[in-house]
Amino acid sequence: MSRNTTLRKLLKPRLPQPAPPPTLRLPDASSSLSVVTPSTTVTTAQTQLTHLTKVFEAYLKRSATAVTPENLLHFFRSRLRHHPALSHLDYHIFRYAATLDSFRHNHSTFEYMVRSLVSTNRLDSLRSLLEFISSNPCPCSDGIFSCPKIEPMFRVSISSFCRSGRFDDALHVFDIMKRLIDGKPNIVLYNIVIHGFINLGKLDKGVEFYERAIRDRVKPDAFTFNILISGYCRNNKFNSALEVFREMKERGCVPNVVSFNTLMKGFFREGKVENAIGMAHEMIELGCGFSCVTCEILVDGLGRKGKAIEACNLMIEFLRKGVLPRGFDYFVLIEMLCLDGEADRAFEFVNELWGKGCTPSLIACTTLVEGLRVVGRIDNAIDLMKRMINEGIMPDTVTFSCLLQDMCGVGRALEGNKLRLLAMKKGLVLDGMMFRILISGCMKEGRRKEGEVLVNEMLDRGFLPDIATYNMLMDGLAKSKGSRG
Repeated sequence: MSRNTTLRKLLKPRLPQPAPPPTLRLPDASSSLSVVTPSTTVTTAQTQLTHLTKVFEAYLKRSATAVTPENLLHFFRSRLRHHPALSHLDYHIFRYAATLDSFRHNHSTFEYMVRSLVSTNRLDSLRSLLEFISSNPCPCSDGIFSCPKIEPMFRVSISSFCRSGRFDDALHVFDIMKRLIDGKPNIVLYNIVIHGFINLGKLDKGVEFYERAIRDRVKPDAFTFNILISGYCRNNKFNSALEVFREMKERGCVPNVVSFNTLMKGFFREGKVENAIGMAHEMIELGCGFSCVTCEILVDGLGRKGKAIEACNLMIEFLRKGVLPRGFDYFVLIEMLCLDGEADRAFEFVNELWGKGCTPSLIACTTLVEGLRVVGRIDNAIDLMKRMINEGIMPDTVTFSCLLQDMCGVGRALEGNKLRLLAMKKGLVLDGMMFRILISGCMKEGRRKEGEVLVNEMLDRGFLPDIATYNMLMDGLAKSKGSRG
């Protein structure tokens, strides 16, 4: 080749070469991967990203259309969510999609990503996402109003940060949200932060954030004050809790049952029993209904001060006023009365409960039966047992057998057998012990005929282990004193 030919080739202008086809390149995320999966090495992370790249490229080719928020969500839900090795990489696809031409995230993809990061506790990525939302607002906020989904998304995120004790992040995204929404934040958001501080022992910080809500001219609600009252009580600052309660009423916020319950518990802790009872009466005056917790606080508080009778009288007073909840179990009160030797008072209380349509629980009735037996009130125990059975409250076999034993011990074996037959018809499961108690009672009373009937029934039901036992019982009946019938 001549020298001139070579020179012409070198000087000839080169035509622009066609660009190579675009290659999907995800942002390097090895640092955040180490947070999500601490045991994953950087090499493994890159391998996962490469695999994900191929999966997403194949999906885009099949769709044959530009990526939209709708088909991005479809990819997340149908291809990525349940993939064990790649589901935690959804945020990187989210970030990559934002770099594509003509693509713009909307609140649907924002919401999905927030829920995904919160549910998997990827809080570093969550903060990054919220900052991204701040600088890349939803298309529906292009007008004069902000996106209505912003506040709910930030609410979930702030709650997650507070539960994890990451208050710097919570306050940071709270300030971001304030700039994005129209008007003032909802008081619920302030409550989340206040509760987060107090729940983790940062009472002063919680109070400061409450004061910030007041400065922001956000009206506190009952939940706000209840959180503060509870926080002060838990930190042994009961006087401060009372001041918050007074402020609550001054600001026109009506106390609810949680407010009263918290203060009642605080009064009992301080030894101010009369004040605690006064709170209960104030609840009635304000028309605030009692809860089961209210009754538990009153009964437990009075019981710890040795005032079981006062607790019983108070419950009866409230019962007659129609303010006691029907679901409350009075077992603890009945147990306290029986332990104090006041089973008769407990029996009157249970009868009044039943008269008002409040059926006691099985454990409450069983406890009372035992209490009546201890003080020798067999007639009352029998009456209670009959009422229980007729109301479908089946006693356990031990309690029932003990009552039969008491009845046979005072010469009332036949009455005991009638009670057994009644209970059997209502579904009580019989056992051999009940028969042996009744047969022994018939022996003592000389009721041979009735005893033999019981022995035969016992045999028919398979409760006699062998013929020797049968002969022993029959001989005992034949030799029983008096041998009636």
